[in-house]
Parts: sequence; structure tokens; C-alpha cells
Amino acid sequence: SMASPALLMRVVASAYSVAEKAATIVRNVMSAGDLGIVEKAGPNDLQTKADRLVQMSICASLARKFPKVTIIGEEELPTDDVTEDLIEGGHCEEILKKPCPAQYTGIKEEELVIWVDPLDGTKEYTEGLLDHVTVLIGIAYGGKAIAGVINQPYYNYEAGPNAVLGRTIWGVLGMGAFGFQLTEAPAGKHIVVTTRSHSSALVNDCITALNPDHVIRVGGAGNKIIQLIEGKASAYVFASPGCKKWDTCAPEAILHAVGGKITDIHGNSFQYNKEVKHMNSAGVLATLRNYDYYASRIPNTVKESLVP
Repeated sequence: SMASPALLMRVVASAYSVAEKAATIVRNVMSAGDLGIVEKAGPNDLQTKADRLVQMSICASLARKFPKVTIIGEEELPTDDVTEDLIEGGHCEEILKKPCPAQYTGIKEEELVIWVDPLDGTKEYTEGLLDHVTVLIGIAYGGKAIAGVINQPYYNYEAGPNAVLGRTIWGVLGMGAFGFQLTEAPAGKHIVVTTRSHSSALVNDCITALNPDHVIRVGGAGNKIIQLIEGKASAYVFASPGCKKWDTCAPEAILHAVGGKITDIHGNSFQYNKEVKHMNSAGVLATLRNYDYYASRIPNTVKESLVP
């Protein structure tokens, strides 16, 4: 008989279905019209009914199946009983059929940490910039992002009334990433993607120093990594604190699975063990290719301003 699939593949297969359920919740909240917006730290730090319901759905669904896994979500929510309609018990058969990379076959539940951003790009969601929005489920082992799921609930939303909305991108280190067409940015072009709503003098000085041909300002870390893997941008640069572990874990796993690289502004890797602080206080630098070109051009003044 076939050996049962390795734990990691079962977690990823479940996270895939859980992310699809999350996307449905995100779309339903928007179409119902009452976003239930709450300001957290200020007008650029918002929480909506979708953030709350999606986090409850993801965390409760995964905790039910994998009770010993540590799950860390962005929103501070009461852990009251989650209603059954928020629970997703399914999994993606296609993922279960794929063999687990050998280095991950022995992982135990208590060794995994799942970082959840229920709705990355909340501000853009409230403003109707729906293609910026992603649901992020990142899976870490030994402090390292090893697998991830990114769902774009509104992928294709400008393609007309009959378009199929949404897509799910997923990846595992040592296996690759799926659900999109891997594309490199135009050779010799320096296209930088950066923050839309968290700009500062430091952020802008850093970008100017890179002398880019073009700058794209969009919301969401998940969305920015998608720009890299689909060849729309050659580097994602954010010279500021503000990004958190749940923003980078899933995107990092997918980017690394296709040979890209993400670090802080100093070139340090991100750590994802459960005790780690949540803030990526030294910013973000990510590329699909040519990481060293961009890393070598980050000004020292910027590095000195951002303490890991």
C-alpha cells in the first residue's frame, strides 16, 4: 500500500483548501457591503470584518486538523468557539499526490510554525484596489520558511463579469511553486516595486539610490512577491520597519522555491521560529534574480537607519 503522505504535504494540501475558503469569505464580506472597519494603530493600519472572519477560519480549521502545530495570526482575536460555517476540512488532492522533499519527510507537528496574514493589503481592500489583496499562509520549520500558500481572491477581477475570480499559488522548498507562470523581468531593466501607503523619506531615498527605470507602488507584501515571480518587477525594496513575519513567510517560501531571494536591507535572513519578534524591523529586499546587484546599491545611510 502507499505510505500515507508526509505531514508537510498534508499541511500544505489543507492550507490550499483553507485559503480558497478564506477567499470566499473575503469576497462575501465585500459584496455584502459592510466592511466593519476598525483602526488599529492609525488610518494606515486597518482591520475589517474580513480580516477577523478569515483569521478565525484559517486558524481554527488548521488547528482542528493539526492540533500540535503553532499557528500565529496577525489579528489579536478572542479564541471563542468559531462557528462551524467558518471551518474548512478539505484538502487539495493534487498536492497530496506529490512526493515530499526528502529533507522534510520526518517533520513532526510540534516542529511546525504557521504564520497567517488573513488579508494582506487591508487598506487597498477598503479602497477597492482588489487585485492588491492576498491571503497568506506560511509554513516554517527550524526557523525557516519552507512552504507557503498565497491566495489572490480577486485575481482576474477586471476581466469582465464572466471571469473566474481568484487563484491560489503554492510552493515548497526543494519542489518548486505552482499556480502561476514563472516569468523573469525584462533583462537590463531595473523595475522596483515598493510600498503604496507606508512611504517615507528613507523609503524614497533608498529607491532613488537604486536609479530604477521604473517604480511601481502597490499594497501588500504578497502582491509584491507576485510582481517578482510574474516578471512585472525586478526588485521589491522596502527601507522601513513595518513589515511583519506573517507578511513575509508565505511569499518567502514561494520566492525561494523558484530560486529567488528575500532578506532584510542588511542581507540578513528572516527567522520564523515561534519565539521570534513579529516585526521585520530592518525592512525588506527581494528579487527573483540579480539579488547582489540591488543589495550592493543599498546606501549605508539607509542601512544605518534600520536596526535589525
